[in-house]
Amino acid sequence: MLKRVTFNNRVLPYLLVFPQIAITLVFFIWPASQALWQSMLREDPFGLRTTFVGFQNFRRLFSSPIYLEVLQTTAFFSIAVAVLSMTVALLLAVMADRVVRGALAYRTLVIWPYAVAPAVAGVLFLFMFQPTVGVVAFWMDALGLDWNFRTNGDQAMVLVVLAAAWKQISYNFLFFLAGLQAIPKSLIEAAAIDGAGPARRFWTIVFPLLSPTTFFLLVINVVYAFFDTFGIIHAVTDGGPARATTTLVYKVFTDGFIAQDLGGSAAQSVVLMVIVISLTVIQFRYLERRVHY
Repeated sequence: MLKRVTFNNRVLPYLLVFPQIAITLVFFIWPASQALWQSMLREDPFGLRTTFVGFQNFRRLFSSPIYLEVLQTTAFFSIAVAVLSMTVALLLAVMADRVVRGALAYRTLVIWPYAVAPAVAGVLFLFMFQPTVGVVAFWMDALGLDWNFRTNGDQAMVLVVLAAAWKQISYNFLFFLAGLQAIPKSLIEAAAIDGAGPARRFWTIVFPLLSPTTFFLLVINVVYAFFDTFGIIHAVTDGGPARATTTLVYKVFTDGFIAQDLGGSAAQSVVLMVIVISLTVIQFRYLERRVHY
């Protein structure tokens, strides 16, 4: 029989949740409301005059072919990063789950990249793939591959996707490994006795039982690709060449801090927030039905 927890002091529950409510209001609700209000204003670069323009910033935004191009780029970038990072992390987690000797060292080495800051991860890949002095670029040149991400937009996109996925693999690896270790070994052993091979055991038993973990990581990776990859793109390509790697969050930066279009930048941040919230709701509303708890 479960014993229900009660508070004799009516003020105590509110005091316990007050810190979290205060943090949410100060760092989430207040900035979001400020961005929504600023998206309806037009300010000069010096902040001397402000004009209320309503939804004019949003109309100008969606009538711009450049913004629609950036939207498509962001969609491809986020899908590529999520799929690549989760696939590699799942493969490494399956391998780590089978390691007996040196398992701790193997897992530690795989987790290390998560401690690297996004900008540092971008610089590492920038040095390795630098067309003139990069080690990987030297190998590709020896193989006869023409590599120069400074002038080739597709190659620049591949580079930032690799850097962003590499940064996120460790995070995904931790959760996949924990999910694998939580699966009862008796189920896998019973399937092996029935004659199921390793591949069939994985797709019919292991992967369905990992669906809660996979669903959670899918949401996290989409949010990561939309927001936390700014440092990588800024360090590696600056959104170029020719906006080939400019994502929504990077365009918010360039329009707001470089072009000084504060109203337009605020409107873009509101649209970005709505997109991420909508994707999260869709994932929980429709994809969660396929999750087996």
